[in-house]
Order: sequence, then structure tokens, then C-alpha cells
Amino acid sequence: MRRKNARTKAIEQALRAKFSVVDAYQYNSISIRVRIIDSRFKGKSLVAREKMVLPLIDQLPEDIQGDITILLTLAPGEEGKSMMNVEFEHPSPSRL
Repeated sequence: MRRKNARTKAIEQALRAKFSVVDAYQYNSISIRVRIIDSRFKGKSLVAREKMVLPLIDQLPEDIQGDITILLTLAPGEEGKSMMNVEFEHPSPSRL
């Protein structure tokens, strides 16, 4: 189940300072999933993409940072090539 709450909204607000397509949801009580789609990710490694995003995440409260279990960074057109994006769109049931 994809749930929005104050914590996911705080993440989206922080990341939208630099990225326009941001989606976050609470997967279960201890896991938040975040997806960012941005053309600036094209041709960049996962490490380079994370370096672009992490300074914004580092500004969030530590308890929120600690619950981000998936940080999916995609360039436009990569959505269909990512199995994690499929899981993001259609989450499997949580065991928690």
C-alpha cells in the first residue's frame, strides 16, 4: 500500500527544491521509498546521481533519513527498464 503522510510530504518538499518529479511513500512502518525522475541523471552513474540528491536529503530530520530504504534516481525513459520502478509503482505486500 502506498501511503502519504507528513514525513513523505517533507521529503517531497525538500527534493522539489531541485527536482520537479519527486514521489515518496511510506511502504511500511519503517520504510519510505523515494523516486526522482530528472533529465540531469541521463548518462550519470548511480553514485553521481546520489551525489546530486544526498545534500537535500541530509537536510531532513535524521529519523526521516534513516527510514528512506529506497532512493530511485531515474532519467526520463528509464522507468520501463527498472525493476525497482515496477516495485515502486506496484508495491509487493509488506511483511511488517
